[in-house]
Amino acid sequence: MNTIVQVNRSDLTQSRIVDQPDAPLGDGEVRLRIESFSVTANNVTYAVVGDAFGYWNFFPGEGAWGVVPMWGHAVVEQSRHPDIGVGERVYGYLPMATHLDVLPDSVTAGGFIDAAAHRQPMSPIYNQYSRLAADPEHDPAREAERMIFGPLFKTGFLIESMMRREGWFGAEAVIITSASSKTAMALASVARDRSPQVRRIGLTSLGNVDFVRSGGFYDQVLAYDAVADLPKVPSVSVDFAGNAALLHALHTELGDNLCYSCTVGATHVGAGFGRDNGPIPGPQPVLFFAPDHAVAAIKDLGPKAFGEAVAHSWAKFIAETDGAVRVDARNGLDAARAAFADTLAGKADPAVGIVIRP
Repeated sequence: MNTIVQVNRSDLTQSRIVDQPDAPLGDGEVRLRIESFSVTANNVTYAVVGDAFGYWNFFPGEGAWGVVPMWGHAVVEQSRHPDIGVGERVYGYLPMATHLDVLPDSVTAGGFIDAAAHRQPMSPIYNQYSRLAADPEHDPAREAERMIFGPLFKTGFLIESMMRREGWFGAEAVIITSASSKTAMALASVARDRSPQVRRIGLTSLGNVDFVRSGGFYDQVLAYDAVADLPKVPSVSVDFAGNAALLHALHTELGDNLCYSCTVGATHVGAGFGRDNGPIPGPQPVLFFAPDHAVAAIKDLGPKAFGEAVAHSWAKFIAETDGAVRVDARNGLDAARAAFADTLAGKADPAVGIVIRP
C-alpha cells in the first residue's frame, strides 16, 4: 500500500491523504520505500508553477489533486532489476508519500535514471537518482542538510555561474530578495567565494533581518520597507520572493542602475506572484530555470569538472551553515501536510529545516 499526500492544484491550502494499492512490479522495475524528505520553500515553488513547468507531472495525481515533488532518501524494498538489490539506499526526487515505483535505466555504480514514460518529457535532471554506496556527495552525518540545502544550493550555484559568465552584466552589486531563503543564502555564499568583487545585498522581512545578518552571507541586509535605502550603483536583482509589488518597487527605485532582473522562485505566495502591477520600469525580468542551466553547464564544463566545482562550493557552504539552521525531524505524512501548509503560508521559521520521516 502506498500512502500519499495530494494537494489541490487550484487551491494549494487544501490537501488530503489517500491510500493507493500497490501494482505488481514489471520487469526491470524497483519499488522504493521513502525514508525521509525535506519540506522547504522550494517545494512551494514547485506547486505554484507546477502547471507551467510540468512539476505536477513527475508523480501523477488524480484529477484536480496533484503530488508535490520533494527531495529525499529512499531504500529499495522490492526489485526486479538485476543490478539493483533490496536494501540499497538512494537519493533523489520523491513524492510526498511512503513509496515510489521506478524503472531504472542507464545504471552505473553511482546512480540511475527513472525511465518511466510519463517522466521523459520533463528535465532529465529531476529523473536522476544517486546510489549512496558510491555517491561522493553522500555524508551519512549530513543527510538532513543535503535534503534541506542540496537542491537549493545547486540552483544558487547555477545562478552565480550564469551571472559570472555574463560578467554580472556590468553590475557592482547583486540584490537578493527573500534573503532568508536557503537558495538565496546559497547564492550569496557562492558569490562571495567566486565573485567577491560583487557586493551582496539581501532584502528580507523585518522579522527576519537579525537572522539574515547573523548568517554573515551578505554585505548589507535591508528590510523590504527600506528599498529606498538601496545603494544607487549598477546592480542586478535576483528575486526569490515572487512578490510583484516588491519587484516593481525594486525596479522603480533602481531605475537605470538595474542592469539585469532575474526571477527564480515564489516564496511569497499570495503576495502578488504572477500579477500585473502595470508596466515594470527597466529591464524585463527573466525567469531562471535551473535544470536548463544545469544541462548547459555540464555540457560546457564536462560532468567531471562541473561536479568538482559544485563539490568545492558545497563544502564551503555547508561549513558556513553549520549551526545556523536547526533540523526539525517530524514523523508521518500528517506532519508533512502541516509543514507544507505552514511553508505555503509563510509561517515556517527560516532558522529551522524540516525533515519528514513518512
